Amino acid sequence: MSGEKRSTTVPTTRRSSRGGWLVVVVGVLLFRAFLTRDEYVVCSPSNSQLIYTVDAKHPRAQCISIRAGHIADVGNESDIRRTWLSPFGLNVRYTEPGQIIVPGFADAHAHLLQQGYKMQLELDGAQSVDEVVERIKSYILQHPDVHANTSRWIEGLGWDQTKWPGAQFPTAADLSKDPLLRGRPILLQRVDVHASWVSERQVALMSPLPHDVEGGKIIRDADGNPTGIFVDNAMTLIPQPAWTPQQYTDFFNTAVAEALKYGVTSVHDAFTDPAAVTFFKGVADAGKLPIRLYLMAAPFSENFTGWEPSRIEKLSDYGLHGRLNLRSVKLFTDGALGSWGAALLEPYSDRPDTRGIMRSSATTMDRLIRSAWKAEMQVNVHCIGDRANKVVLDVFESILAEEARAGNGDVSAFRPRIEHAQIMQPTDLERIGRLGVIPSVQPTHGTSDMWYAETRLGPQRIKGAYAYHTLLEASPNNIMPLGSDFPVEGVNPLLGFYAAVSRLDTAGNSPDGGGGWFPEQRLTREQALKGMTYDAAYASFSEDVLGTLQKGKRGDFVILDRNIMEVNLQDILRTKVVATVIDGEVAYGNLGRRRWWYSRP
Repeated sequence: MSGEKRSTTVPTTRRSSRGGWLVVVVGVLLFRAFLTRDEYVVCSPSNSQLIYTVDAKHPRAQCISIRAGHIADVGNESDIRRTWLSPFGLNVRYTEPGQIIVPGFADAHAHLLQQGYKMQLELDGAQSVDEVVERIKSYILQHPDVHANTSRWIEGLGWDQTKWPGAQFPTAADLSKDPLLRGRPILLQRVDVHASWVSERQVALMSPLPHDVEGGKIIRDADGNPTGIFVDNAMTLIPQPAWTPQQYTDFFNTAVAEALKYGVTSVHDAFTDPAAVTFFKGVADAGKLPIRLYLMAAPFSENFTGWEPSRIEKLSDYGLHGRLNLRSVKLFTDGALGSWGAALLEPYSDRPDTRGIMRSSATTMDRLIRSAWKAEMQVNVHCIGDRANKVVLDVFESILAEEARAGNGDVSAFRPRIEHAQIMQPTDLERIGRLGVIPSVQPTHGTSDMWYAETRLGPQRIKGAYAYHTLLEASPNNIMPLGSDFPVEGVNPLLGFYAAVSRLDTAGNSPDGGGGWFPEQRLTREQALKGMTYDAAYASFSEDVLGTLQKGKRGDFVILDRNIMEVNLQDILRTKVVATVIDGEVAYGNLGRRRWWYSRP
């Protein structure tokens, strides 16, 4: 009717009907999300086969599917579409063109808490004593609580005198030249953590000092006075303050965030003392361990006495997420090359007065290794120099011969490891492989040390040093796990990948030119990737669940923004991590574009 207003009110029944449909739709979506919350597929686009599985039978794939934290399937998109079971569709993520997927990176030799400790005051790259002093001054000025308290300990890590003019050890007096540092307790660890540099205040507090230290050295001046440098076992004389609970937490959180950012999903923690084990157990119990840890227990007290390896608590898939394991010990035979502590069979070429330091005698090493072996612990031994490697291989050879006579000839049941395997005689390069002892190596050690290593060792000995290709070829099952030894080297595993395949520093240089340092010792890219995935898993008795992208294994993988298996060498160093995934859960970054599959092809 003209002049009447039309009602714009929606009838109650229609409104209720729409509301009901909305509830149903939301309910279905939520139900679908619930059913598929632990199930998804990640694919490279257009059948590009850019998933590197490290599975020798099926080395490349287009897609992997994840269900309940495990790999449910690996294959082409069409194959996986035919096998998925969800009636509500499957969550599919596509990587961007050029990106690749690889198994989660495992660092087979690192120090997690020490990485966090280092990051409070980093001395890496300092080109002189003066630069170290300037960094300490900046640290003091940036921390008012430290500035106000001259009794507060200042600790740092990373100095390397081989990069300084003259390449000589610094002194305690160097830390007193600036009035802001003078009188403070200062402890600075060398880059390899095999030498400590302390302030004059600390030297005074430590008096009187013993004249000699078994397995270590107090550096002294011409008058016999300590200079402030303590090497290997002599470092135990320094009254270092214990970490507080808050420091443990801070160091852990800082280091884990750094590791996940670079795609590290597993860490072999290469010297875990009882306090650290207790801390890690607490984190695992609380379900707050976002990374896998394989601990090497530090089972000895001062001077390696009073050790009862049978009392070490073994841990198997411990914690809320089953990511903590302890079934091995870490022992030390010698020191490090940079501090003239590596134990050599003949004198150093640049220091004929010394053959290095045996931190434990041959007799002691035999006793310690046998004690750990009897307790059914995997034995991992630090060996840098050719003398240290020979001593430990002698012990391993004797024990393995005894096991063989007893009917236990399968070395894979024991998997003894030599950590570093850095300098060896030709006969021992062959023997380590023949025995089946695992060489656990760090490629960036080679490219860091190459500028002074031949000066230390001479032109003949150097041929048996950092011989990674030779070690791998000698291995009967081609196992050679790769690590970084962080905080000694950088956390980023691609630094190790680059060093392994190029034998160059990050600027593209080496003492032998652009072709790499002793280029015959380069690894292929496939060998390097296997070393930081499958081989590391094998070295920790976890190859059945980790190390490759195969059906049934844990859903640990990394998405990289470019193809490290094909790009030029410098582009390896430019590669970024897009996502780090552990147990199918994104620990860093994101998985990429999402799409739902609703029907079978």
